[in-house]
Amino acid sequence: MRSLLLSAALLLSTVTSITPQAAAAAEPVDSLRRRIESRLDSLRRAVPSAFVGMSWWDLGSGERLDIYGDSVFHAASTMKVPVMIELMRQADRGALSLDQDVLLVNRFGSIVDGSPYTLDPGDDSDSATYALVGSRVKVRDLMRRMIVRSSNLATNALIALADPTKVTATAAALGATRTKVLRGVEDGLAFQRGLNNVTTANDLAALLAAIERGRAASTAACAEMRRILLAQELDAGSIPAGVPPGTPVAHKSGQITAVLHDAAIVYPRGRAPYVLVVLTRGIADEHVAARLIADVSRLAYDHAVGERP
Repeated sequence: MRSLLLSAALLLSTVTSITPQAAAAAEPVDSLRRRIESRLDSLRRAVPSAFVGMSWWDLGSGERLDIYGDSVFHAASTMKVPVMIELMRQADRGALSLDQDVLLVNRFGSIVDGSPYTLDPGDDSDSATYALVGSRVKVRDLMRRMIVRSSNLATNALIALADPTKVTATAAALGATRTKVLRGVEDGLAFQRGLNNVTTANDLAALLAAIERGRAASTAACAEMRRILLAQELDAGSIPAGVPPGTPVAHKSGQITAVLHDAAIVYPRGRAPYVLVVLTRGIADEHVAARLIADVSRLAYDHAVGERP
C-alpha cells in the first residue's frame, strides 16, 4: 500500500500541476495532459532515449499543466532570457545604460581556469556579428542580437556585464529556482567538467510569465523584452509551427547536440495569452524533436482556444 501511495504522489508531483484557481477546470487540463502524454509515448517508442519536459500556463484562467516540469536540462540558448532580464533590471536601476558601448572581442576566459577560447562564426546562428569585432557596439544592439538571432558572440560579450551570479539570483527571485547561469557559451573546458547552464520547463515558464505580467523588470523594460522576443528570427520547427499563421509568438529557442528547446508566450486572437515551454534531450535527429515541439504546441493551442480533438 505504501509503495502505491508513493507512486501516486510521484505521478502527481512530476506530471500535472494545477493552480488552486483552476481546480474546477481539472478535467479539461487532464484531457490535455492525456493527449500530450500520448504524443510523448509515441516518441519514446520511436526514440527510447528521448526525454521531454514541458510546462503550460494559461495567464487568463490560471490553469497550469506540467510534465516533468521540474526536471533539469542543459539550458542551451534559453539561458539568454534570464541574461536579458538581468540586463534590463540593471538598466532600470541605473547600474548600466542600454546605450553604453561595449568593445566587441572574440576572446574569452574559461570559468575553469581562465584559459582563453574563441567562438567559431560557423557554429554561430548569427555569423554577421563577427564583422563587428574590434568595434564598440551598444548594449541594446547586442541584447537584440542575443535573442532575435541567438548570437553566441553577443551573449558572451554581455554575460560578463550582467554577471552570472546576479543572473541566477534574479531568476530565483522570479520563481526560477532551479535555473543556474554559470557562464557564456562554447566554454569547452567547463562543458567537460559538467559546469553548464541549466534550467527547467517550469522555471522558463515563470520567467516568461513575469515578463508578460510586467514583473520581471519595469513596465517599459518588460514591454521592450516582449518586442524583442516577438522579433525572433529562428522560428522553424518550433512552437510557432504549431499555431495558426499570424498568431504572435514571443519566444526563445535553444539547441545543442541532441538537445532542442523552445519557450514562448503565445497570443491567440480574442483570449488571454499563455506560456508554453517544451524542453527535449536524447533526440539525435533535430527534425524529430522539432516535430514533437510543434505537435505539443498545436495541442496546447487547441486546448486554449477550445478546440478539443
